[in-house]
Amino acid sequence: MREDKHAEGLGRRALFVTGAAAALTLGSVSFASAEGREGETQTKTVRGTLPTGSPDFVYVPVEVPSGVREIKVSYTYDKPAVPAGTKGNALDIGIFDERGTELGGRGFRGWSGGARTEFFLRADEATPGYIAGPVRAGTWHIVLGPYTVAPQGLAYELTVTLTHGEPGETPRPVYPPERAAGRGRAWYRGDCHLHSWHSDGRRTPAEIAALARAAGLDFINSSEHNTHSAHAHWADVAGDDLLVLLGEEVTTRNGHVVALGTDPGTFVDWRYRARDNRFGRFARRIRQAGGLVVPAHPHATCIGCNWKFGFGEADAVEVWNGPWTADDEVALADWDGMLVASVREDRAWIPAMGNSDAHRDPDAVGTPQTVVLADDLTREAILAGIRAGRSYVAESQKVSLAFTALGPRGEHAGIGERLTVESDAPVTVRLEATGAPRCTVSLVTDQGVLFTSDPLPVSGTGAVEWRTTASYAAYVRAELRHETAAGALPGALAAFTNPIFLGRRG
Repeated sequence: MREDKHAEGLGRRALFVTGAAAALTLGSVSFASAEGREGETQTKTVRGTLPTGSPDFVYVPVEVPSGVREIKVSYTYDKPAVPAGTKGNALDIGIFDERGTELGGRGFRGWSGGARTEFFLRADEATPGYIAGPVRAGTWHIVLGPYTVAPQGLAYELTVTLTHGEPGETPRPVYPPERAAGRGRAWYRGDCHLHSWHSDGRRTPAEIAALARAAGLDFINSSEHNTHSAHAHWADVAGDDLLVLLGEEVTTRNGHVVALGTDPGTFVDWRYRARDNRFGRFARRIRQAGGLVVPAHPHATCIGCNWKFGFGEADAVEVWNGPWTADDEVALADWDGMLVASVREDRAWIPAMGNSDAHRDPDAVGTPQTVVLADDLTREAILAGIRAGRSYVAESQKVSLAFTALGPRGEHAGIGERLTVESDAPVTVRLEATGAPRCTVSLVTDQGVLFTSDPLPVSGTGAVEWRTTASYAAYVRAELRHETAAGALPGALAAFTNPIFLGRRG
């Protein structure tokens, strides 16, 4: 084993900008020719220290000779004690092949963030999170992501092992079908933000599918952090009763976005910040691949989770993420403000959805779930329903809603639709609920909450009606909340709907 030492800090290394976030390239790691060394391995270890203020991404070039069957990478880094309130060390990792590190990901071969300490790639197989394929000769790049760096700096050790031999065959990927056996035009339940062992989750796709079925879901979406490696591993668990959509959770330093329902094999790059003005390019990439752009947990408090790119490119927004918490309450209020702005400016509105973001036990798949009115259980129909806002969000399969607005001449509109009536025409808003025992129903408009019901009976089944006009309420949406013991504080949500708009446009 040969050991090399990278320069301490960044002083004598080239700092460059990739067209996105600043990045640093260190000295290369070289190996001897692999010719005639069938089955042999070569290993090299490099060490270095990254100071506070390091670029978002640090690239370590690896010169791979021809005749390599497998590349394996492992790493460690120190985690010194830090003062209270100071962030310690956290270092992510991934790899790009000989096609390069250009923004857009042509050379992308995998990412595990901080979830793994080692990975391998070869033609026939790869560690979850990484893409199987031949290990071709050329300059590969291991990418390190210093997520946070302690005041003492981040000392790391990186070990690369090449195994020589015949490359083997790369299997042709098989993806899940884009259609399941639906019920025609109906309400379908889904959870579009889930993590398996292909990123930082602990469940296999098979385990997630079993939990989705138990939660009463009709569809799910693969959304691993910064990798599409799971796409070819869902076909065996999809079925007539479960539609599996494919996507990615694009995890940047300024917020996360779910690429929902993209074409199989679509990779969306994450190496940029809001100040780089690159998000629009990758939002278009998601839509060009047939998917939806859904900012996730926009007010989450974890580092890098708070959404800072604005909502101009959003097709929907994840207002409810996992068990109901204070940041979901903020996201709900912020989304309602966006609804008011859409009315004021007479522009398109952004629908809301909810997902579990489940990673491991005891995270519950399907808590919450988005219930979508779609023409059938197909990728195209489900995405169309979400995009149109024909949906509500429920804490579980037990909760079902029917929410409508009726005009004086029999005009009718449902969730996500517009009831076109004169401004002074009487409108009857009706909500029917099941599975929501002792929950109160609030009807929210552009003025705020204008109606709150008595608690529903213990059976959880009930209906409320409220009469209004379009001049009084530009839109109306419903919230069902649990009882609370905290006085004036609102209870946790059991469900909420997208709005019904009232009156003529403009």
